[in-house]
Amino acid sequence: MAKRILLVDDEPLIIKGLRFTLEQEGYEILTAADGEEALQVFRDEPVDLVLLDVMLPKLDGIQVCQRIRETSNVPILMLTAKGEDMDKILGLEYGADDYMTKPFNILEVKARIKTVLRRAAQPAASEEKKIIRVHDMEVNIVNRSVTLGGKEVRLTAKEFDLLQLFITNRGKVFSRETMLETVWKYDYMGDARTVDVHIRRLREKIERNTAQPEFIFTKWGVGYYFTDKD
Repeated sequence: MAKRILLVDDEPLIIKGLRFTLEQEGYEILTAADGEEALQVFRDEPVDLVLLDVMLPKLDGIQVCQRIRETSNVPILMLTAKGEDMDKILGLEYGADDYMTKPFNILEVKARIKTVLRRAAQPAASEEKKIIRVHDMEVNIVNRSVTLGGKEVRLTAKEFDLLQLFITNRGKVFSRETMLETVWKYDYMGDARTVDVHIRRLREKIERNTAQPEFIFTKWGVGYYFTDKD
């Protein structure tokens, strides 16, 4: 069954070009020209990925991303004009999985889409390994859910991917470059700052006191690691 992609952009030529190219790749394409229309289409139609421009009429892409993340973990790939704030574009506050700057290479767009969809389709963990408990944190690998002290912690897709990498390799120090290669799973075009900001956002959600962490620690000059203490 063809994967369905929702393209959201207010530039007709970009929609036309992307639609033609992605349909040639076998995807089923839905489109929207503004933020409100995007949310309406998303509510009415099941989609496998959202390709979302940041600058949109009515509701911008960041607002649309926030609304989608209230109910869904569908992969979201942001499109942005060159020079816009990188932290914002990465959706660190809002839940985007990845971003690309305009003008973009269509081959790279296709590669990014395939990577994100492949990650979303990864098989579930085995039953005996699906729940990991450390201190009063419980991570369900299959459901991609996290509770801390019995209360749900809502993570973005990338935040969960990072947490899963850490908690399944407790005590192992990961460099920023390794995390980019492992979590983003392609030759990432950004810089190591991407990792630092994701880690900061993850810490704010799971640490009671970020100045005295219980879970994610910094190995200065090397990278980050998850506690090896029960």
